[in-house]
Amino acid sequence: MIYCKKPFAIVILNYNGKAYLEKFLQKVIDNSSDLAEIIVADNNSTDQSIPYLESAFPEIKTIKIDKNYGYAGGYNVALEQVDAPYFVLLNSDVEVTKDWLQPIYHFLEENPSIAGVQPKILSFAQKNLFEHAGASGGMIDCLGYPFCRGRIFDTVESDSGQYDDIQSIAWASGAAMIVRKDIFNKFGGLDADFFAHMEEIDFCWRVKNAGYDWKVIPSSVVYHVGGGTLDYDNPRKTYLNFRNSLWCLQKNDTSGWVYLKILFRLLLDGVAGLQYLLKGKSNLTIAIIKSHWSFFPSFFKTKLKRSNNQKLIQQNRIGAKNENGVLNQSIVFQYFGKGKKMYSDLYPEIKN
Repeated sequence: MIYCKKPFAIVILNYNGKAYLEKFLQKVIDNSSDLAEIIVADNNSTDQSIPYLESAFPEIKTIKIDKNYGYAGGYNVALEQVDAPYFVLLNSDVEVTKDWLQPIYHFLEENPSIAGVQPKILSFAQKNLFEHAGASGGMIDCLGYPFCRGRIFDTVESDSGQYDDIQSIAWASGAAMIVRKDIFNKFGGLDADFFAHMEEIDFCWRVKNAGYDWKVIPSSVVYHVGGGTLDYDNPRKTYLNFRNSLWCLQKNDTSGWVYLKILFRLLLDGVAGLQYLLKGKSNLTIAIIKSHWSFFPSFFKTKLKRSNNQKLIQQNRIGAKNENGVLNQSIVFQYFGKGKKMYSDLYPEIKN
């Protein structure tokens, strides 16, 4: 067990990310060490990450994991070995800024009912743009489709301070998620079956169903490369996103319409697959088909997870289901049908 003497334990899960450790780890140390201890958990990399760490950063604690369990399983294994009030799940391809943890620390200390937060996440390549994975807070629609303040589907907005208010969100990005240790443990951690992608949404949704809230703290800023492990158009990524999104909906939607919603989602997935085919991306169409082939055999296993989650939620409930950050409309219809490409189009009172 690694006992941290500081409020935060920054745990960077690494898999063959030596180049990112070389690029970003020193900045994490320089800009975080006043409030955090930094730990690298390695998912059995084959790229000399561990020898590099031992040589270049002998002061950094490492957790060596016996095989690649993916993002979800890897963090579960790593965080079982860490003790600190707050866990920071930080991607290896993230550049943090000076004092980025300060506003987060003060907010969490002053708001003990908040489960966790995320910073504002901007693109490392184009620092005036929001980054796809989180932007200024994760949201979700009535069918379980995720989107962000600053990013809907493939439309990414420029950051002009329009989303700089602290806001309740549906989910905190796994690229830079800060969560209370007791919340992470009480609610069972991440679902290791997800392997990677959507597991943070699944976890945040589970916690919100027990009445807790999540927030984005935009005064804290980080820059994310994105696609550090899998490119955004990678068939493996498409497969995981589509399969895991269906699992996420089945596990967490508490409405009486959940299975009708799943049927509708399957139809919309088919439309997405057809669009990929027409764009010449048949490999992504095949990935969607494979995601459905994987979803159907696991249906009853996921249904059991849903039942077990409900018991866990009842044991740890602090209030009614928290629906902050939920759009009670279809983001697909709003985006493709009504042309609402930006988050502020959904909420006209927001000034760009």
